[in-house]
Amino acid sequence: MNKTELTKRVSEHMSVTQVEARRFVNAFEASLAEALIDDKTLMLQGFGTFYLWEQTAREGRNPRTGETCPISPRLSAKFKPGKFLLRRLNEKG
Repeated sequence: MNKTELTKRVSEHMSVTQVEARRFVNAFEASLAEALIDDKTLMLQGFGTFYLWEQTAREGRNPRTGETCPISPRLSAKFKPGKFLLRRLNEKG
């Protein structure tokens, strides 16, 4: 699923236009990024937790040439699913 498909689905669930749903999806993305930058963690009870982690500097390799190059340290995000999401994903039938 991509952002356009997600927008359509949100629009159907909320009975709003796709323009309004797109504004909601964009607002959620911005709020998630701000929360991670400010607090380093965003917990949605039962759904899951988004959190920052720092990737360390390491040596990479150019796949075309095989030449090594340094990869700078950077921040990234991870997601740990909550118990209600896991339960829903694993429902039988």
